[in-house]
Amino acid sequence: MHSNILITGSRGQLGTMLSQLLPDAVAVDMDELDITEATAVNAFVKLHGINTIVNCAAYTAVDRAEDEPELAYKVNAYGAEVLAKTGCRIVHISTDYVFDGTSNRPYTPDDLPNPVSVYGKSKLAGEKAVLEYADVAAIIRTSWMYSPYGNNFVKTMLRLGAEKTSINVVCDQVGSPTYAGDLANAIVSILPRLTKNTRGIYHFANEGVCSWYDLSVEVMQSASLDCVVVPVLGAAYPTRAIRPFYSVLDKAKVRCGFGLSIPHWRNSLMRCIHEIQKISKI
Repeated sequence: MHSNILITGSRGQLGTMLSQLLPDAVAVDMDELDITEATAVNAFVKLHGINTIVNCAAYTAVDRAEDEPELAYKVNAYGAEVLAKTGCRIVHISTDYVFDGTSNRPYTPDDLPNPVSVYGKSKLAGEKAVLEYADVAAIIRTSWMYSPYGNNFVKTMLRLGAEKTSINVVCDQVGSPTYAGDLANAIVSILPRLTKNTRGIYHFANEGVCSWYDLSVEVMQSASLDCVVVPVLGAAYPTRAIRPFYSVLDKAKVRCGFGLSIPHWRNSLMRCIHEIQKISKI
């Protein structure tokens, strides 16, 4: 039974897939429980007998955050603090954006963060709050997440690939895609392994490394789309927020600490595309 587990951000990409794996968990989105309202959160936790929170709720509009820093910090930092102060065990989802992307080797959980965007800074503040106030905490940083649900890069590529004969995609930003279904499975494996000594940061993404261009090419091939992907430099597409050029995450700690086996991104991409095609036919 998972009725004492609370999933926040339940209608996001990860929250949706995690809720499917934990159907007995209490799953809420921001319109049902505002994680920045401490009184409401504490009352909700007490009412439902919650002892474990998986915080998938986040302000993720990376470019808009540059113009709405107060809102980004309210959700990503203060919201995380409110949840951490409930006394519950917490699995908190964070991001590769806490790094500046100037490394030439995969980032370990012990590497010094240096976020270069408001979004990254607000997520780092959330991490610090969780570690400060929660007795039992596993912070999981992830990168380039996609799923059959919501808006994400893979679904955008599938749509554009069906509409256009060619598209330009950035080739000089490198990372590791994460299928939300794999991260959800990892969280389900981690939950029973949380102990009173669990307090730390872990990295999770699919195995392998690629650029956005590589990922786009694979999407077109996996979905049998006749769209040519043209590699372009990121400078050709300036964005409001700076993106890390290199955000590969070292996953050794989560693999060893929790005995996880992590699929390669190509295999997971194929599974996700099949799921998207299945859903679109229903």
